[in-house]
Amino acid sequence: MPANLPPQYFEAEKTFREARTAPEKIAALEDMLAIMPKHKGTDHLKADLRRRIARLTKTVDKKAATQRASLVIQKEGAAQVPVIGLTNAGKSQLVAALTNASPAVADYPFTTQSLTPGIMEFENIQIQLVDTPSLVPGGTQPWLLPNLLRADGLLVVVDLSDGPLAQAETLAEELGKMRVRIDVRQAEEEPGSLLRLKKGLIVANKLDLGSRNYEVLKERYQEVVPVIAVSAKTGAGLEELKAGIYRMLDIIRVYTKAPGQKADLSDPIVLPRGSKLEDAAAAVHKDFSGQLKYARIWGSAKHDGIMVKRDHLLQDGDIIELHL
Repeated sequence: MPANLPPQYFEAEKTFREARTAPEKIAALEDMLAIMPKHKGTDHLKADLRRRIARLTKTVDKKAATQRASLVIQKEGAAQVPVIGLTNAGKSQLVAALTNASPAVADYPFTTQSLTPGIMEFENIQIQLVDTPSLVPGGTQPWLLPNLLRADGLLVVVDLSDGPLAQAETLAEELGKMRVRIDVRQAEEEPGSLLRLKKGLIVANKLDLGSRNYEVLKERYQEVVPVIAVSAKTGAGLEELKAGIYRMLDIIRVYTKAPGQKADLSDPIVLPRGSKLEDAAAAVHKDFSGQLKYARIWGSAKHDGIMVKRDHLLQDGDIIELHL
């Protein structure tokens, strides 16, 4: 039985052939399907059009899922720290020097177009750094904000060879537009403010090109935000920066041991400073906090192995033996 297709069908078919994107092709195929007469002579053609629509839809869904995934980086390690800065400040080179990541590094502007995570090793813990697209005054992408708010701290990178003080002020303005601030002193002077206060550290990069500007930058910001000078190119200051990131995060490492055994010092529990014994128990297992009777502790207690209660304040390096 002939299909007897109307002229409108062939017009839609021409639109399909001229379409350049998958959504445009899907729309044209759906028009062809709607226009097509409904009888046995068109059954095979209808099935073919539906298969083509399904195939193109899968392509669109997969691409959309990939795009969404590239906009949100899942946290790995003890903490997540985005690295932000203006164009050509050396963010990507810094992330590459500190982690296992391989972000695009070049001398031309706006090399980084997406989020690139990498793991930085510090002693016996891992900290995730995330390279971000350059902040552009008045043109920062809105999808960057959720990643900044989710982060445990921010690295603000400025170029020592190119007006670092002005760069730092521009970055502070751009963060302010997103209601984010790392200036602790000013935030404390604004009770009830809608600003999101984040832990932060200023990285004065390209020490090999402009060390003179470092003192000016440090004098302006050191009291409210730590400032560390490095050269991502030569490696100068990178070990100090790793330790500075750890201090900035204000976290502690606690170790567990079973009775009669030694603690595994290679796998700590990472907690915010100010955490108590019950917080460590919950980190080991969600049910342990409620079941905890007491613990023995080595480290911050007056005597090693002394029995402590659930509200005992933990310190970095403590070893705990939980008793449920």
